[in-house]
Amino acid sequence: MHPLDLEHLVPATGGTLRGDLPVDTRFRSIERDARRVEPGDLFIAIAGERFDGHAFVADAAARGASAALVRRAWAEAHPEVALPLIIVDDEPVNGLQRLARWWRSTLPVRVVGITGSVGKTSAKEVAAAVLAQRFQVYKSPGNLNNEIGLPLSLLEITPEIDIAVLEMGGAYAFGDLALLCDVARPNVGMVINVHPVHLERMGTIEAIAETKAELVDGIPADGVVILNVDDPRVAAMAARTSARVVTYGMSAGAEVRASNPAVLGMDGAAFDVEIDGARRHVATPMVGEHVPMLGLSAIAVGHAFGMTLDEMLPAFRERSVQVRVQFVPGPRGSMLIDDTYNASTPSVLSSLGVLEAFTAERKIAVLGDMREMGSVSEAEHRTVGRRVAEVADALVTFGSEARFFTEEVEAVDGRCRAMASFAANERDALAAFLAAELRAGDVALLKGSRGLQMEDVVAHLTRLASERA
Repeated sequence: MHPLDLEHLVPATGGTLRGDLPVDTRFRSIERDARRVEPGDLFIAIAGERFDGHAFVADAAARGASAALVRRAWAEAHPEVALPLIIVDDEPVNGLQRLARWWRSTLPVRVVGITGSVGKTSAKEVAAAVLAQRFQVYKSPGNLNNEIGLPLSLLEITPEIDIAVLEMGGAYAFGDLALLCDVARPNVGMVINVHPVHLERMGTIEAIAETKAELVDGIPADGVVILNVDDPRVAAMAARTSARVVTYGMSAGAEVRASNPAVLGMDGAAFDVEIDGARRHVATPMVGEHVPMLGLSAIAVGHAFGMTLDEMLPAFRERSVQVRVQFVPGPRGSMLIDDTYNASTPSVLSSLGVLEAFTAERKIAVLGDMREMGSVSEAEHRTVGRRVAEVADALVTFGSEARFFTEEVEAVDGRCRAMASFAANERDALAAFLAAELRAGDVALLKGSRGLQMEDVVAHLTRLASERA
């Protein structure tokens, strides 16, 4: 049995086959981007906000796709298509979800679902590293966490896997996480925080909390719910479940409790952890003010699966588990703190803590907009701006909302000066400015929301550094 065998895939999607394919066909993989199709793939024609994948079925065929998963109305309107088609009555993404749901039902694997406003990917990575000290573990790649990415991740799980750790995102609307739970059937669910991220879409922080709580609602009575008790909105979710609840945090009542957190700059971070009277000191090369709580969340997952602290702690010794903050060379001997993955108030403040810990001739904060914050956007940007004034020698901004960083810095008669600002469509100009400005002895933090694509700026600067080395 294999999820991509033709004989299982067609009925599991709820589809019918049009065209000739050998009965023993096994698709290499499922691909939703026609530009990435390779021979033997199944192309899934997903209708998105900007493009409808049905328009690229011919391109997928030209690149060697074995078949395409399409909706019936399109197939009937295109009888001339020679590529074999798997046809569903609704949308191909629904067929993908049905396929993933069926495959999940055949597996003995236990599933851990992780959600929250900030830090889901990091929490997934560290939790998987902890669990891997005892179990065979699968973790969803990158941030494949929505109604498309999560089913694709499930289809990668093989029968020998003990535990699958899946990031569950989306949550742009009520029901998003409930759908993911219906497909993945998690046995363990962890909510790490609720922050005003996507507030522009959801309207209120209470609505955001309600969407995250859908994961709690999706855990069966014989499962485990893991909650960050330091976040009041998360802690309140304990009342919604009949499953076992494991709490973690710095608070005195936490079942998995941390104390004495320490941020050690480039040397990493440390904290003490206590469970059922057992106490250990944790030291890790992972960097950032967020690391103690991040590490604690992973320990809570391991504890839910019966692991001892001594089993878990080796997972924290490798810097490779770090997924967010990276240190890379910049032009003319400068150093870049690359934290361009995304931006929210807690994550930017954490990264500024990393910048603060450095000894440098100049500490430069290169900060882009924190997007989708709705009515609290100005206040949140000003909070970060006040911290910039305490930490940095210079500020460079990118985007329209980032002007509030500058206003807060300029309101303080301190060492930090606003050096330059760039509009959101001036990414190349920002890269050129930094290429000319940075020099030996500088440490520059680059951080902004995903839509700004600040990773391209980092790539440009590191390329210059390697060319001049």
